[in-house]
Amino acid sequence: MEFDFADEQPKLLMLMYGLIAFVVVVGGLLLLLDVVPAWFARRREAQLVAASASGAPLTRRPKQREGLFAVFFLLPTLLLLVIGLVVPAIRTLLLSLMDSSSSNWVGLRNYGWMFSDNSIVRVLINTLVWVLLVPLVATSFGLLYAVLVDKARFEAVAKSLIFLPMAISFVGASIIWKFVYAYRGEGDQIGLLNQIVVSLGGEPKQWLLESPLNTLLLIVIMVWIQAGFAMVVLGAAIKAIPGDIVEAARLDGVSPWQMFWQITMPSIRPALIVVVVTLSIGTLKVFDIVRTATNGNYDTSVIASEMYNQAFRYGENGQGSALAVFLFILVIPIVIYQIRNLRQQREG
Repeated sequence: MEFDFADEQPKLLMLMYGLIAFVVVVGGLLLLLDVVPAWFARRREAQLVAASASGAPLTRRPKQREGLFAVFFLLPTLLLLVIGLVVPAIRTLLLSLMDSSSSNWVGLRNYGWMFSDNSIVRVLINTLVWVLLVPLVATSFGLLYAVLVDKARFEAVAKSLIFLPMAISFVGASIIWKFVYAYRGEGDQIGLLNQIVVSLGGEPKQWLLESPLNTLLLIVIMVWIQAGFAMVVLGAAIKAIPGDIVEAARLDGVSPWQMFWQITMPSIRPALIVVVVTLSIGTLKVFDIVRTATNGNYDTSVIASEMYNQAFRYGENGQGSALAVFLFILVIPIVIYQIRNLRQQREG
């Protein structure tokens, strides 16, 4: 098949425009965040050197001018925040109070539908199971890994292998695990799990079709990906424990179990909270795994996937927006808790 430049010219032009836009945006950000501050820093340094050489008093920058500089650097962030978060949030809230065509007001009817429709109640229950299990299990495995490989002989290699799934996208990981759960009749199995079952004398199953087992199997994918993140954060926290505290505890004759609960756990508590909060927010928004593995079928749908289905597959803008608002409401308490926790750590 020969390449026809004339037929592909529009696509090539679009690609060129995209590259130019990328260069302009990235170059503008570098100019704003690196070149401009560096220029002001060099200018200020030159003023300090000149004032020191001449013995003249250094003129202080007016506070009003410092405020203008702060606004100048904060303005792009605030603008992006308003355009990318505030405006869509308000628009989604308004759409959740309208019907599927977004033309008539229906009040809170869409929210009533969420808790009265059995299929959506199942979605909410699935989301609750995800939020309860993923942070708990992933954090537990991450902590176990961090403790076991800490100061081990091949610590770097072991941590790299455990962290490796984090480099895989959720879609890629879901495809990998779909092969693990694959089912092929009564003959030879290509799925690792069914092959193990058959080799042990059992019967192969269509694992992703059996509820609620399929939800738990999807949770395994998320835990497999996120355990490495938990291990890295908690491993760094363990290494940050002062050595004199550990030595003093060992001189006092504490057992390894006592060392873990009385020294390690209290010392890494802030890191534990960060990991649990981060995993909780990420789990609430999980979409890729469910979409790729089961498309939300067989009672595996969660809020994010059902929100997509209602808004984009079924054309129910009001119901999809209501699910989006409810998801946002669920995230708010977690964010508030984390902010309060960080404030307490700063004050302490």
